[in-house]
Amino acid sequence: MTRVAMIPRRPVLVAVAALGVLSVSLSADAQQLSKVSLVGYLTPIPQPAREEAFRQELRRLGYVEGQNIAIAYRSADGGFERLPDLAATLVGLKVDVIVAVVTQATLAAKKATSTIPIVMVGASDPVRSGLVASLGRPGGNVTGTSSVATDVVGKQLELLREMLPKASRVAALWNPANPVFQKLQLGEATAAAAKLRVQLRFVEVRMPDELDRAFAEIAKERTDALVVLADPVLYVHAARIADLVTKHRLPAVGAAREFADAGGLIAYGPNYIEAYRRAATYVDRILRGTKPADLPVEQPTKFELVINAKAARALGVTIPRSLVVRADQVME
Repeated sequence: MTRVAMIPRRPVLVAVAALGVLSVSLSADAQQLSKVSLVGYLTPIPQPAREEAFRQELRRLGYVEGQNIAIAYRSADGGFERLPDLAATLVGLKVDVIVAVVTQATLAAKKATSTIPIVMVGASDPVRSGLVASLGRPGGNVTGTSSVATDVVGKQLELLREMLPKASRVAALWNPANPVFQKLQLGEATAAAAKLRVQLRFVEVRMPDELDRAFAEIAKERTDALVVLADPVLYVHAARIADLVTKHRLPAVGAAREFADAGGLIAYGPNYIEAYRRAATYVDRILRGTKPADLPVEQPTKFELVINAKAARALGVTIPRSLVVRADQVME
């Protein structure tokens, strides 16, 4: 999927602060960019709501269509193997900065260029993935936001056990087409399951047409609950997954609030929309002259716990008071 999108006009400037280094002074805000900057945007799959959050923040930072910015958009449409070629096309366009969504896209962009600045969005563990030297001093040409999604998998399993104390057989949906990110999550999930004494079975899903087969396998195993690991493809098809967990009467936890919105029982994870907004501030700082090596990687400071009470009633599950008081939202 290929398109060039221009940012609609909205002449509003705001200052955004992050970790001190990202503070934007009044004089910097007043500074106008002297050319139309070309931003490359590389994603494994379209995610409209999150992409719109990125664009909205750019508008708030004063970027105006046809005056100072354009976006060259490249999506792999779920085919992670296409990311290296798409990254190379962006480099060939001589973009001023590349926004790369999640770990696999960022790795592809980093391999394609060592000079063009790269802003990663929601990369799981950028240090262990080899994207940056450290969070505080990333070095090189990569910086941005980390989702620390691997760290929350254990918490998701804990929440399931708190909701379902007798659950002992848990399935985990994962996408092997997204290998680096998913490998980190699998390790975290395996360690957490051992600690909780839960039997964990991983079920592969690469594309949405594999979901029916996956849930048939899960049902055959008489699974007590399900974890949907964080992945762009699985996120995009959250509504379909929620329909299947409802059909199979399967308590499930997902990594983004959209899963609970769609009908899943629990969602727990970072605020991904905020990560996309923050990516826009990195783009702004880089276009104004700051080097990526001087911009610390941000980690999420808030994790959302959303519980779908309607789904709980349909499953015959009683939501413990201990979870109700900790939830950011209990959806009725």
